[in-house]
Amino acid sequence: MTAKPDLLVTSPMMPLILEGVTAAFTVHRLDLAADKDALLAQLAPTCRFVVTGGHAHVDGAFMDKLPRLEIIANFGVGYDTVDANAAAARSIVVTNTPNVLTEDVADLALGLLLATVRELPQSDRFLREGRWLKGQYPLTRASLQGRTMGIVGLGRIGKAIARRSEAFGVPVSYYGRRQQEDVSYPYFDDLVALARAVDILMVVIPGGPATRNLIDARVLEALGPNGILINVARGTVVDEDALVEALASGKILSAGLDVFAEEPKVPQALIDMPHIVLLPHVGSATIHTRAAMGQLVVDNVVAWRDGKAPLTPVAETPSPR
Repeated sequence: MTAKPDLLVTSPMMPLILEGVTAAFTVHRLDLAADKDALLAQLAPTCRFVVTGGHAHVDGAFMDKLPRLEIIANFGVGYDTVDANAAAARSIVVTNTPNVLTEDVADLALGLLLATVRELPQSDRFLREGRWLKGQYPLTRASLQGRTMGIVGLGRIGKAIARRSEAFGVPVSYYGRRQQEDVSYPYFDDLVALARAVDILMVVIPGGPATRNLIDARVLEALGPNGILINVARGTVVDEDALVEALASGKILSAGLDVFAEEPKVPQALIDMPHIVLLPHVGSATIHTRAAMGQLVVDNVVAWRDGKAPLTPVAETPSPR
């Protein structure tokens, strides 16, 4: 019987992934290893496959410890914790899990926007705490009516959000690296100008060094005192100190955040603000979608093991096979 090839898992994974890779590989768990360096040294001569996700960082130095590494399968559409350029320089394939989570994340983004504008969590607490018996919940400061949305990052998820936004009668503009030919939404190549032109800023752009603190004090000030920031991208895209100051001083009206710079740590200053909505990174967190994401991770490494092209290589990956 031919021995199954070695595969390294860097971080805790859902049972579907672990069961899938265990059927096809000899699985080693870096997250459970008492001596991580020793495990990496042991696998250096043989390990060609890595499965990663969460907050585990896979950089060039890590890759160099596995000189036979051929593929890194990331759980999640965002892969900012994997240095894809370093991987490409070493002819290592990186895959992610796009498409299967688009609709759920777009739904969550619109739900978070509605919850923020109409203060739905605050109203829920008001009732549960018995305060309705003493009087009506105050009128909310904002409505979705008459608002305009600027989407920062019009990729698959951004476009799905745009379709939903239009259904609510909220016009869309967008900011990105380049103007897209397949949409007619107004395009801005200046983020401050976009923020000045809208009163909802929906952040869906990928994380990583290129977008760190992209939403800074200048952008928030341009968004203005009636502005609402929604972030379903990565926490690092927003300068959290600038956001706290903008919310505390009234430079913007409110915010709905599903992601944070140092998850699961959330700045206490944000937690203490009763007029904003905070979620624990649940954009794709449905059983159906997470199962589809997990299966895609498994399918990518199995395809590569079998000599086939990966299903969903990231943009930085050179043409594989």
